[in-house]
Amino acid sequence: MKTGQVERGYQSPSVDRAGPFATEAEATHALDKMRANSRKWAEEEEADDR
Repeated sequence: MKTGQVERGYQSPSVDRAGPFATEAEATHALDKMRANSRKWAEEEEADDR
């Protein structure tokens, strides 16, 4: 996650990795999907607090 690059195997420390992913394409877009999910969940939490 630190480099933003798709890696195969254990190149980076576990704290800097996400996955595994089924395909390279899925891994390539994983950070965008995680950011979108985080925004969505934050918005849902905020709505629940109202």
